[in-house]
Amino acid sequence: MKFVLWGRYCADALTKRTPYREQHLAGLREQYARGVLLTLGPTAGSTHVFGVYEAPSQEEVEALVKGDIYWAQGIWTQVDIYPWTDAIPFPSP
Repeated sequence: MKFVLWGRYCADALTKRTPYREQHLAGLREQYARGVLLTLGPTAGSTHVFGVYEAPSQEEVEALVKGDIYWAQGIWTQVDIYPWTDAIPFPSP
């Protein structure tokens, strides 16, 4: 099942994320390699984050997101996760 993540970054996120960025990206690469993360990134201006996950349950996605260093360090200040049905599917990698 697919899930959409929509969240907010803290003020001055580009500066505050610096010490945690490599750990954050390593975790995302691992999720992508496992096929659970399809895409994730900031909006222009880095005020919001958007992502698409594929996992057996919403709880699994929530655990991944809440386990991210950006959540733990307050870089992401709010995240909402919604079940999602894609009308036009992502192409297969």
